[in-house]
Amino acid sequence: MIRNPVVAGQFYPGSAKEINAILAKYIDKSAPKEAAAGLLMPHAGYQYSGAVAGAAISRVKFKDTFIIIGPSHSGMGKPFSVWPDGKWATPLGEVEVDEELARKIIELSSYAEADYDAHLDEHAVEVQIPFLQYIKPDVRIAPIILAGTSADIYKEIGHAIAKAVKSLKREAVILASGDMTHYEPADMARAKDMQAVEAMLALDADELTMRYNNLHLTICAYGPLVTLITAAKDLGAIGAELVKYQTSGDATGDNSSVVGYAGVIFKKGGV
Repeated sequence: MIRNPVVAGQFYPGSAKEINAILAKYIDKSAPKEAAAGLLMPHAGYQYSGAVAGAAISRVKFKDTFIIIGPSHSGMGKPFSVWPDGKWATPLGEVEVDEELARKIIELSSYAEADYDAHLDEHAVEVQIPFLQYIKPDVRIAPIILAGTSADIYKEIGHAIAKAVKSLKREAVILASGDMTHYEPADMARAKDMQAVEAMLALDADELTMRYNNLHLTICAYGPLVTLITAAKDLGAIGAELVKYQTSGDATGDNSSVVGYAGVIFKKGGV
Protein backbone atom coordinates (compact mmCIF):
# COMPACT_ATOMS: atom_id res chain seq x y z
CA MET A 1 0.00 0.00 0.00
CA ILE A 2 1.21 3.50 -0.83
CA ARG A 3 0.44 6.29 1.59
CA ASN A 4 0.07 9.46 -0.49
CA PRO A 5 0.83 12.89 1.00
CA VAL A 6 -2.05 14.74 2.62
CA VAL A 7 -0.37 17.95 3.84
CA ALA A 8 1.94 18.76 0.92
CA GLY A 9 1.17 22.32 -0.12
CA GLN A 10 -0.02 23.07 3.42
CA PHE A 11 2.56 22.21 6.09
CA TYR A 12 5.33 22.14 3.49
CA PRO A 13 5.66 23.01 -0.21
CA GLY A 14 3.81 21.00 -2.80
CA SER A 15 6.61 20.60 -5.35
CA ALA A 16 10.02 18.97 -5.22
CA LYS A 17 11.71 22.16 -6.42
CA GLU A 18 10.16 24.24 -3.65
CA ILE A 19 10.90 21.61 -0.98
CA ASN A 20 14.54 21.37 -1.99
CA ALA A 21 14.88 25.15 -1.98
CA ILE A 22 13.48 25.58 1.52
CA LEU A 23 15.33 22.61 3.00
CA ALA A 24 18.59 23.93 1.59
CA LYS A 25 18.07 26.89 3.93
CA TYR A 26 17.27 24.76 6.97
CA ILE A 27 19.70 21.85 6.64
CA ASP A 28 23.43 22.31 7.15
CA LYS A 29 25.16 19.33 5.57
CA SER A 30 28.51 20.52 6.92
CA ALA A 31 27.35 20.53 10.57
CA PRO A 32 29.22 18.19 12.94
CA LYS A 33 27.45 14.82 13.10
CA GLU A 34 26.69 12.72 16.18
CA ALA A 35 26.03 9.01 16.54
CA ALA A 36 22.43 9.28 17.69
CA ALA A 37 19.98 6.82 19.14
CA GLY A 38 17.28 9.32 18.36
CA LEU A 39 16.14 12.91 18.12
CA LEU A 40 13.19 15.22 18.68
CA MET A 41 11.98 17.30 15.75
CA PRO A 42 8.96 19.63 15.66
CA HIS A 43 6.21 19.00 13.14
CA ALA A 44 4.53 22.34 12.47
CA GLY A 45 4.47 24.09 9.13
CA TYR A 46 7.99 24.52 7.80
CA GLN A 47 7.75 28.30 7.91
CA TYR A 48 7.30 28.07 11.69
CA SER A 49 9.39 25.09 12.84
CA GLY A 50 11.54 24.17 9.85
CA ALA A 51 14.64 25.95 11.15
CA VAL A 52 14.55 23.95 14.39
CA ALA A 53 13.84 20.66 12.64
CA GLY A 54 16.61 21.30 10.12
CA ALA A 55 19.14 22.17 12.82
CA ALA A 56 18.41 18.91 14.65
CA ILE A 57 18.53 16.58 11.64
CA SER A 58 21.72 18.28 10.43
CA ARG A 59 23.53 16.95 13.50
CA VAL A 60 22.65 13.26 13.10
CA LYS A 61 24.73 10.54 11.47
CA PHE A 62 22.24 8.89 9.16
CA LYS A 63 21.36 5.21 9.40
CA ASP A 64 19.38 2.96 7.08
CA THR A 65 16.03 3.34 8.86
CA PHE A 66 14.27 6.06 10.83
CA ILE A 67 11.54 4.97 13.24
CA ILE A 68 9.23 8.01 13.24
CA ILE A 69 6.93 8.29 16.25
CA GLY A 70 4.20 10.93 16.30
CA PRO A 71 1.18 11.74 18.45
CA SER A 72 -2.34 11.28 17.17
CA HIS A 73 -4.11 14.49 16.19
CA SER A 74 -7.06 12.88 14.41
CA GLY A 75 -8.03 10.17 16.89
CA MET A 76 -8.51 7.74 14.01
CA GLY A 77 -7.41 4.12 13.90
CA LYS A 78 -5.75 1.96 16.51
CA PRO A 79 -4.35 3.81 19.54
CA PHE A 80 -0.78 2.50 19.07
CA SER A 81 -0.52 2.19 15.35
CA VAL A 82 2.41 0.90 13.29
CA TRP A 83 2.16 1.28 9.51
CA PRO A 84 3.40 -2.19 8.57
CA ASP A 85 4.41 -2.22 4.90
CA GLY A 86 4.43 -0.55 1.51
CA LYS A 87 5.71 2.95 0.76
CA TRP A 88 5.11 6.57 1.73
CA ALA A 89 5.10 9.22 -0.98
CA THR A 90 6.00 12.90 -0.86
CA PRO A 91 6.70 15.31 -3.74
CA LEU A 92 10.35 14.17 -3.43
CA GLY A 93 9.42 10.58 -4.27
CA GLU A 94 8.66 7.39 -2.37
CA VAL A 95 10.33 5.91 0.70
CA GLU A 96 10.03 2.26 1.62
CA VAL A 97 8.63 1.10 4.92
CA ASP A 98 11.05 -1.19 6.76
CA GLU A 99 8.48 -3.97 6.93
CA GLU A 100 10.65 -6.43 8.82
CA LEU A 101 11.35 -3.92 11.58
CA ALA A 102 7.77 -2.63 11.73
CA ARG A 103 6.38 -6.13 12.12
CA LYS A 104 9.02 -7.04 14.71
CA ILE A 105 7.96 -4.04 16.83
CA ILE A 106 4.34 -5.21 16.60
CA GLU A 107 5.38 -8.74 17.54
CA LEU A 108 7.38 -7.66 20.59
CA SER A 109 4.88 -5.14 21.99
CA SER A 110 1.66 -6.03 23.77
CA TYR A 111 0.14 -2.74 22.60
CA ALA A 112 1.46 -1.83 19.14
CA GLU A 113 -0.75 -2.98 16.28
CA ALA A 114 -0.58 -2.95 12.51
CA ASP A 115 -2.90 -0.22 11.29
CA TYR A 116 -3.27 2.22 8.41
CA ASP A 117 -6.21 4.36 9.52
CA ALA A 118 -4.39 6.28 12.26
CA HIS A 119 -1.93 7.58 9.66
CA LEU A 120 -4.21 8.54 6.79
CA ASP A 121 -5.04 12.12 7.85
CA GLU A 122 -2.10 12.59 10.21
CA HIS A 123 0.73 15.06 9.55
CA ALA A 124 3.15 14.12 12.36
CA VAL A 125 5.08 11.49 10.40
CA GLU A 126 4.61 12.90 6.92
CA VAL A 127 6.20 16.29 7.54
CA GLN A 128 9.46 14.66 8.69
CA ILE A 129 9.99 12.54 5.60
CA PRO A 130 11.19 15.27 3.19
CA PHE A 131 13.94 16.21 5.68
CA LEU A 132 15.13 12.58 5.55
CA GLN A 133 14.78 12.31 1.77
CA TYR A 134 16.74 15.51 1.23
CA ILE A 135 19.74 13.97 2.99
CA LYS A 136 19.30 10.27 2.12
CA PRO A 137 16.82 9.59 -0.70
CA ASP A 138 16.91 5.81 -0.12
CA VAL A 139 16.11 6.05 3.59
CA ARG A 140 13.56 3.60 4.99
CA ILE A 141 11.00 4.39 7.66
CA ALA A 142 8.90 2.69 10.33
CA PRO A 143 5.93 5.00 11.03
CA ILE A 144 4.22 4.89 14.44
CA ILE A 145 1.33 6.98 15.81
CA LEU A 146 0.57 7.00 19.54
CA ALA A 147 -2.67 8.09 21.19
CA GLY A 148 -2.74 9.54 24.68
CA THR A 149 -2.11 6.95 27.40
CA SER A 150 -0.03 6.20 30.49
CA ALA A 151 3.74 6.48 30.65
CA ASP A 152 3.95 2.74 31.34
CA ILE A 153 2.46 1.91 27.95
CA TYR A 154 4.76 4.36 26.17
CA LYS A 155 7.71 2.74 27.96
CA GLU A 156 6.58 -0.74 26.98
CA ILE A 157 6.48 0.30 23.34
CA GLY A 158 9.90 1.93 23.74
CA HIS A 159 11.39 -1.26 25.12
CA ALA A 160 9.82 -3.22 22.24
CA ILE A 161 11.33 -0.83 19.69
CA ALA A 162 14.79 -1.28 21.19
CA LYS A 163 14.40 -5.07 21.30
CA ALA A 164 13.31 -5.09 17.66
CA VAL A 165 16.28 -2.98 16.58
CA LYS A 166 18.68 -5.22 18.50
CA SER A 167 17.16 -8.52 17.39
CA LEU A 168 17.34 -7.56 13.72
CA LYS A 169 20.75 -5.89 14.16
CA ARG A 170 19.18 -2.91 12.43
CA GLU A 171 20.96 0.43 11.94
CA ALA A 172 18.18 2.78 12.98
CA VAL A 173 17.49 6.22 14.45
CA ILE A 174 14.31 6.93 16.44
CA LEU A 175 12.66 10.24 15.57
CA ALA A 176 10.10 11.67 17.99
CA SER A 177 7.88 14.07 16.06
CA GLY A 178 6.21 16.69 18.24
CA ASP A 179 5.91 20.27 19.38
CA MET A 180 6.29 21.83 22.80
CA THR A 181 4.01 24.28 24.67
CA HIS A 182 0.91 25.35 22.77
CA TYR A 183 -0.71 28.81 22.76
CA GLU A 184 0.87 30.59 25.70
CA PRO A 185 2.91 33.83 25.79
CA ALA A 186 6.45 33.27 24.51
CA ASP A 187 8.21 33.85 27.84
CA MET A 188 5.91 31.45 29.66
CA ALA A 189 6.20 28.88 26.88
CA ARG A 190 9.98 29.00 26.96
CA ALA A 191 10.10 28.65 30.76
CA LYS A 192 7.82 25.61 30.70
CA ASP A 193 9.58 24.06 27.72
CA MET A 194 12.98 24.34 29.39
CA GLN A 195 11.57 22.35 32.31
CA ALA A 196 10.74 19.55 29.87
CA VAL A 197 14.06 19.88 28.04
CA GLU A 198 15.93 19.56 31.33
CA ALA A 199 14.32 16.15 31.88
CA MET A 200 15.14 15.14 28.30
CA LEU A 201 18.80 16.05 28.73
CA ALA A 202 18.90 13.88 31.85
CA LEU A 203 17.35 11.00 29.83
CA ASP A 204 14.73 10.82 32.57
CA ALA A 205 11.33 9.76 31.27
CA ASP A 206 9.89 9.60 34.79
CA GLU A 207 10.92 13.18 35.52
CA LEU A 208 9.48 14.28 32.18
CA THR A 209 6.21 12.57 33.09
CA MET A 210 6.12 14.21 36.52
CA ARG A 211 6.73 17.65 35.05
CA TYR A 212 4.24 17.06 32.24
CA ASN A 213 1.55 16.28 34.82
CA ASN A 214 2.46 18.72 37.59
CA LEU A 215 3.17 21.71 35.36
CA HIS A 216 0.19 20.94 33.07
CA LEU A 217 2.47 20.98 30.04
CA THR A 218 0.82 21.07 26.63
CA ILE A 219 3.62 19.39 24.70
CA CYS A 220 2.21 17.03 22.09
CA ALA A 221 5.69 15.47 21.92
CA TYR A 222 5.21 13.92 25.38
CA GLY A 223 4.21 10.38 24.35
CA PRO A 224 6.75 10.06 21.54
CA LEU A 225 9.43 11.43 23.89
CA VAL A 226 8.79 8.94 26.70
CA THR A 227 8.90 6.17 24.09
CA LEU A 228 12.08 7.58 22.54
CA ILE A 229 13.92 8.11 25.83
CA THR A 230 13.08 4.56 26.93
CA ALA A 231 14.26 3.03 23.66
CA ALA A 232 17.30 5.27 23.40
CA LYS A 233 18.54 4.26 26.85
CA ASP A 234 18.10 0.59 25.95
CA LEU A 235 20.13 1.25 22.80
CA GLY A 236 23.01 2.87 24.66
CA ALA A 237 22.17 6.57 24.80
CA ILE A 238 24.76 8.39 26.90
CA GLY A 239 23.40 11.94 26.85
CA ALA A 240 21.36 14.50 25.00
CA GLU A 241 21.79 18.00 23.61
CA LEU A 242 19.37 20.82 22.89
CA VAL A 243 20.39 21.86 19.38
CA LYS A 244 17.89 24.67 18.84
CA TYR A 245 14.79 26.16 20.42
CA GLN A 246 12.38 28.69 18.96
CA THR A 247 8.72 29.55 19.09
CA SER A 248 6.25 30.44 16.38
CA GLY A 249 6.71 34.02 17.53
CA ASP A 250 10.20 34.01 16.05
CA ALA A 251 8.58 33.52 12.65
CA THR A 252 5.46 35.65 13.03
CA GLY A 253 6.64 38.39 15.39
CA ASP A 254 3.58 37.76 17.58
CA ASN A 255 4.72 36.55 21.01
CA SER A 256 1.35 36.81 22.72
CA SER A 257 0.34 33.21 21.98
CA VAL A 258 2.94 30.85 20.56
CA VAL A 259 3.87 27.22 20.02
CA GLY A 260 7.31 26.09 21.15
CA TYR A 261 9.69 24.02 19.05
CA ALA A 262 12.71 22.10 20.33
CA GLY A 263 15.33 20.14 18.41
CA VAL A 264 17.11 17.63 20.66
CA ILE A 265 19.54 14.84 19.79
CA PHE A 266 20.00 11.78 22.00
CA LYS A 267 23.60 10.70 21.68
CA LYS A 268 25.14 7.27 22.01
CA GLY A 269 28.67 5.96 21.92
CA GLY A 270 30.20 4.37 18.82
CA VAL A 271 29.69 5.30 15.19
